[in-house]
Amino acid sequence: MPVIGLGTWRAFDVGHGQSARAPLERCVAEFESLGGRLIDTSPMYGWAEEVAGEILTSLGLRDRMFIATKVWTQGRERGIGQMRESMRKLRVDRIDLMQVHNLVDNTTHLDTLRRWKAEGLIRYIGVTHYSDRSHADVARVLRQEPLDFVQINYSVAERAVEQSILPIAADRGVAVIANRPLVAGAALGSLAGRPVPEWASEIGCTTWSQLLLKFVVSHPAITCAIPATSNPDHLLDNMQAAFGRMPDASLREQIARAATGR
Repeated sequence: MPVIGLGTWRAFDVGHGQSARAPLERCVAEFESLGGRLIDTSPMYGWAEEVAGEILTSLGLRDRMFIATKVWTQGRERGIGQMRESMRKLRVDRIDLMQVHNLVDNTTHLDTLRRWKAEGLIRYIGVTHYSDRSHADVARVLRQEPLDFVQINYSVAERAVEQSILPIAADRGVAVIANRPLVAGAALGSLAGRPVPEWASEIGCTTWSQLLLKFVVSHPAITCAIPATSNPDHLLDNMQAAFGRMPDASLREQIARAATGR
């Protein structure tokens, strides 16, 4: 799995307007051309599933992407209905990864997902969350359920998973998707106007975005990070973090200190 994926939260919630969709089409085309594979979305993200499905189909890339989405509702039948609607919007007959969004009714939905996986409707199953205060619940599910993936918040500013979720995932052989790798853009905002340290060139980084993303994806337990963007220039910048030398443990701490001051 390529280490930089593409998130769709907010960025792909644009409706039918062609002017808003045009830069997204460029993003997806550039993403694929640079080796990107995982596109992550959710029924919680407004138009995102439908927009992603239409763009992938129009570009002829639907079968070349690893499509991940989520179930985000209460109850078995409502969950089944929502997942079938996601497949319709994404224009696929099978979902690569279906995740229980924010652990909502996870016991019920994981039972359905195991059945769907056996039937070939999905390839992999997982759970997600975005908040430090829910890590204990995520850890419990990780220990109790046979999962393929876990998606969790991880960045230079949100490192709690290093002591909780990541060791469990590594021990159980569960792939990890890092959401909020740039803290929803806040990390870059706080660094605006500050020059990238000279030593960043040691690992081929010329921007803070590349440096912060390399911090995330260089952790041994991380499979993929999913920064979201609707800006083709930002997409190209983010994708550069997948190339060149990765930081070792010492340099990772140096990145964190330079970015956060601690």
